[in-house]
Amino acid sequence: MAENAKSRAVSRVGWILTSIVVLALAADAAVSLFSPATLTAEMEATGFPAAQTSLLGLITLVCAILYAIPRTAVLGAILTTGFLGGAICTHFRLGEIGSPPQLISLLLGVMAWGGLYLRDERIRRLLPMRTAIG
Repeated sequence: MAENAKSRAVSRVGWILTSIVVLALAADAAVSLFSPATLTAEMEATGFPAAQTSLLGLITLVCAILYAIPRTAVLGAILTTGFLGGAICTHFRLGEIGSPPQLISLLLGVMAWGGLYLRDERIRRLLPMRTAIG
């Protein structure tokens, strides 16, 4: 019985991490879709045309939705981390190494896969954690 309770607790932590990632992505998408003018300066500073704000918001929203649905969560995690990797690369190109956007993107990527790992037994079987080298 204790193993079952432990498994439920691990899954619950995974869903909490997943929820944080989905909420962060959804909030970012909402700003991009419903208030693109507020991001004009940031878009231009990173070298992207301000007119692409809504498209980036739509991509972010699709990633969040795919990640939130258990059946498509792996695809969502792959797309989300790819998207976040692009954000990290953009700030690296600008010389903003270790900047808050880079760190947040990195943290969200780690949380996305960590949440998926904890909530999905198939991922844990695919990527087992070893306790000892040998």
